[in-house]
Amino acid sequence: MSFLVFLALSAVLLAALLLQPVWRRWRQRRLRRSPFPAAWRAILRRRVPYLRRLPADLRTRLLQQMQVFLAEKPFLGCAGMAITDEVRLTIAALACLPLVNRDEAPYPELRQILVYPGPFLVERTQADGSGVLHDHRQVLAGESWSQGQVILSWQDVLQDAAAPEGGRNVVLHEFAHQLDQENGAANGAPVLGDRDAYARWSAVLSAEYTQLQQRTERGEDGLLDTYGASSPAEFFAVVTEAFFLQPQRLAREHAALFDELRRFYRIDPLAW
Repeated sequence: MSFLVFLALSAVLLAALLLQPVWRRWRQRRLRRSPFPAAWRAILRRRVPYLRRLPADLRTRLLQQMQVFLAEKPFLGCAGMAITDEVRLTIAALACLPLVNRDEAPYPELRQILVYPGPFLVERTQADGSGVLHDHRQVLAGESWSQGQVILSWQDVLQDAAAPEGGRNVVLHEFAHQLDQENGAANGAPVLGDRDAYARWSAVLSAEYTQLQQRTERGEDGLLDTYGASSPAEFFAVVTEAFFLQPQRLAREHAALFDELRRFYRIDPLAW
């Protein structure tokens, strides 16, 4: 290969790399303007009754975010699970809900969503206090990996979507982890922006996390699931569920926490 040919090919490759973000943004704008199929709307009405609460403008923005999500994020069925429009739309609606008031594309680091028919078994190796390794088996409804994967039980997705008043939603929970993992390992502090925002977030969520741990140790019930006391990452995921599904009670009982989540998600579910 001559040097001139090498330079020409290098220039073409560089141009392609530079233009790729531009093309992606153009494609995402086009997807947002695409008509949302009537058959898809029917699935959402049947499977995600929560969406009826949304004002018309937010519902439109949600459908636009879903168009991008569905076009860019592959779904993989596991253990014989068939991936249908019903599966994709139900998960996409709940996954995009936290980003409904954002202009950027949803979950840029997410590579794929794996869906099992029901709860799935995972094996973990953990060290005890003396350093001895032990194998543990867990049955999970969902899991989020920092490598860009979310794993979900379709059975649990359906149950949670059908009963939002229960305050639990595995899709909201696992995609909160994805937001947390955008800047590295999940630690309960997603990308917030400036230093003041991190300082305020840390002060409020640390205090609330400590209170939940103390309440859990005393065996007391409350709004927030005690699973959130297991780590700051789980705490953020648990309070995200409460923010969207039980906002009135969260605002009443944990006002400062509600305000932090309202600023982060850029929406106010009290107005729905």
